[in-house]
Amino acid sequence: MNKPANALDLSTIEKFLKNIDNVNSDSIEGLCLPKSKSYMKIVGLLYKIVQGVITSDYIEGILKEMHLFNDVMLASKPCVIKASPKSNMAVVWVDIWDSQSSSLAKNSINCCFNIGQFVVTVRGTNMNLGILQCKNC
Repeated sequence: MNKPANALDLSTIEKFLKNIDNVNSDSIEGLCLPKSKSYMKIVGLLYKIVQGVITSDYIEGILKEMHLFNDVMLASKPCVIKASPKSNMAVVWVDIWDSQSSSLAKNSINCCFNIGQFVVTVRGTNMNLGILQCKNC
C-alpha cells in the first residue's frame, strides 16, 4: 500500500507492523500522511482591546477553543500585525500544517466566528514572509 487514504489506514498499518514477530516495535516511527503548509489570515479584529494589545499567545488560545480549528496544528506562532499606522484594526497571519489537498484550510476559509464582540473572517492567503512590503517604493 503506497498511498494510504487516511489516518485510519495509517493506524491499521502501524498495528500490523507492531504485531509482526521479526520486527522490533521500538524501531517503528510514528506514521503520518504527507503534509504541507497552508496560509490564512484572520481579519476584522481590533489591534488594541480592553486587555491591551492582541498577542500571538491570545490568538493561539482562542484558536484552540474554536470548533473550527479542532484538528488544526499550527506550523508557527500566529503573527499579529496592525493593518495601518492610523487604524486600530489587526491582521492575524496563521500558518497551519495541512494535508496536501489543503482540506483543513478549505474548510476554514471564508468562515466567520466571534472573538469577544467582534465577528472575524478567515481568508486564504499566500505565504507571509513576515515582512511588510511598502507599496509606495
